[in-house]
Amino acid sequence: MRKMLLLLGAVLTVLSASARDKNFYIYLCFGQSNMEGNARFEPQDTCGVSERFLVMSAVDCPDLGREKGKWYRAVPPLCRCHTGLTPADYFGRTLIGNLPEKVRVGIVHVAVGGCRIELFDEDKCQDYVASSPDWLQNMVKEYGGNPYARLVELARLAQKDGVIKGILLHQGESNTGDPEWPQKVKLVYERLLSDLNLKAKHVPLLAGETVNADQNGKCASMNAIIDELPRTIPTAHVISSAGCPAAQDSLHFTAQGYRMLGTRYGEQMLELLGEGKASE
Repeated sequence: MRKMLLLLGAVLTVLSASARDKNFYIYLCFGQSNMEGNARFEPQDTCGVSERFLVMSAVDCPDLGREKGKWYRAVPPLCRCHTGLTPADYFGRTLIGNLPEKVRVGIVHVAVGGCRIELFDEDKCQDYVASSPDWLQNMVKEYGGNPYARLVELARLAQKDGVIKGILLHQGESNTGDPEWPQKVKLVYERLLSDLNLKAKHVPLLAGETVNADQNGKCASMNAIIDELPRTIPTAHVISSAGCPAAQDSLHFTAQGYRMLGTRYGEQMLELLGEGKASE
């Protein structure tokens, strides 16, 4: 009986592996408000989205006809039901525009505006949330009280369909001036790799800068710390925000800023995939 069960388990594993599409590239996206998407998306952002670019809904959105854990064409909003344009929008479009037709791109997206990186540290999450303002707690509730756990839950579902090829991060405004930020990001990154049985050499981390000093970014000083991330995580790559237009609050990007930043994330990933830079 035991031998039969072992044989059945082996067969199911093979079937599961064969059902997974190696040409379905999955990317995990997390962070705070600039990853969440602060600018309103515009008509141009909802048109012409390829059927090959998908998002796995992280929450139930009845008004959008979306259910948590299911794939949909990646028409914004990608994060939650009422969020805005995010770097992930044009990251995915850039990949789709430059990768072979057989390749699909899927986004798993979890972000909470205003959060510190500690929100994604499972050892600190509950204490951090408990001491946070109501508005942040309410956003966290949309993810079942633990955004990191929701990210892992969805990522495991996504792994049944495709292959995780990278992780995108945009966070740092709420940790401005924190010299330990790179180590804190490393902890989250390595835990994600462990929980999802991934290897760093196959799953690079792309981290975007905050609004740049050339746009009078209020948290631009954080970019010096973000730029040090590859020293702590050898498989990390920093995405420049230079020249990306900022909103009036000097904390967030405009829609055009998100398009530019997202395209840069995509160009970096294309290089890592061996596809070279996206065509101009």
